[in-house]
Amino acid sequence: MFVPVNRHIQVEIKKPEQDLDDFGIVLPDDYSPKEERYVVASVVSCAADVRFHHQIKEGTKVVIDQTMIEKITINNETINIILDNYVVGLVE
Repeated sequence: MFVPVNRHIQVEIKKPEQDLDDFGIVLPDDYSPKEERYVVASVVSCAADVRFHHQIKEGTKVVIDQTMIEKITINNETINIILDNYVVGLVE
């Protein structure tokens, strides 16, 4: 089990899977559409010293700067973490 420390928040991002574009055309495997800079993520866990930890808990939706996500691999599982200052808002 991973436990974030030092103002880190573990998040999960659900990306929709799409094989077809809006016109029903099959796109090549190496095609990737332009990604938005800010995305909504779900909090998995957070460090006790996160500045707004009293406002978030597991499952809280947060808007984050996805360019600042750090991916780490532990036991063949990829975990997304981000520092609390890259959270730009909460979704209620």
